[in-house]
Amino acid sequence: MKVALDAQLSVGTATGIGEYACGLAGALRRRGVEVLELRDSRLDPWRFDRRLLWDQAILPLRARRSGADVLHCVAGTVPWSGGLPIVVTVHDLAWHGAQRHAPSYARYYFGRFSLRRYRRAAAIVVDSNFSRQELFALMPDVDSTRVHVIYPGVAADFCDLERSTGDGLTILAVGTIERRKNLEVLVRALSLLKNSRLIAVGPQTPYAGECARLAERLGLTGRIDMRGYVPRDELIGLYRTCAVAAVPSRYEGFGYAAAQALCAGLPCVVADRSSLPEVAGGDARVVGVDDPEAWASALALALTGRDDARAAGARARARARFSWDACARRIEAVYANSIDR
Repeated sequence: MKVALDAQLSVGTATGIGEYACGLAGALRRRGVEVLELRDSRLDPWRFDRRLLWDQAILPLRARRSGADVLHCVAGTVPWSGGLPIVVTVHDLAWHGAQRHAPSYARYYFGRFSLRRYRRAAAIVVDSNFSRQELFALMPDVDSTRVHVIYPGVAADFCDLERSTGDGLTILAVGTIERRKNLEVLVRALSLLKNSRLIAVGPQTPYAGECARLAERLGLTGRIDMRGYVPRDELIGLYRTCAVAAVPSRYEGFGYAAAQALCAGLPCVVADRSSLPEVAGGDARVVGVDDPEAWASALALALTGRDDARAAGARARARARFSWDACARRIEAVYANSIDR
């Protein structure tokens, strides 16, 4: 089997989808699948015009010329013309609600246009049961046999890291600092905790400035470190030494930061919204998304070491649930069915 895989979002500063592409490609190769990772480093994947050019012109052309049996579009967009069976991974459906602040042309392309293209895909992979339910709400007539819930994997360097105690006072938040990630509730919770500090890593939007101004008003400036995007080694180091991970998002199609924390053996607190309780699987504390007092109470338990044994026990379960080898095995079967359709 020969698979053309859209790896364009691994160009430059790779975020969650870039990690997904690389992790899946490696696991498929270990299973003997021939994988062609299609990308063009000359095109900035974060510029809308370059992304559109890649998605709708260059990607389908290269896929057809590659001699692949199937094209896997892992970034949630599908070319208008394919020429071979297409499998699409839909990581979330935020463009249909949670991304209301985005420009209208982006909302149309990543939202309504992409939704119509999903009808032409041979198969649709979603990262969670939550996303599956959302997809059916938006596409009630879609053939349910074409929709597959397959959890992504977490990379081995997170699963295998050795935890250290660090200072026992640091809260870690990972992800783009944008409004739906709800960093504000952690800032307010921090004001209720003594001595602890918050490190937030991930690309920043204007919302990061709002959070910084809130921290200043609350007298927390020296206790909050918004680092922006950090190299992988630094991120792994933070998972190793921080006392607890916090994922307060209002909306996540999967919640990669929670999965990484669980696989790293790091105590974790998540919001009671979208896919996060599903990803937590009973192994993380779940609290009200907009309740700073509840966040402070849950984080305090972790900061005093009371969740360490729970996190250690959860680690093996998380590594089994979020395994790239298991993910690749199931996606290979999806490819085979798509080719045979």
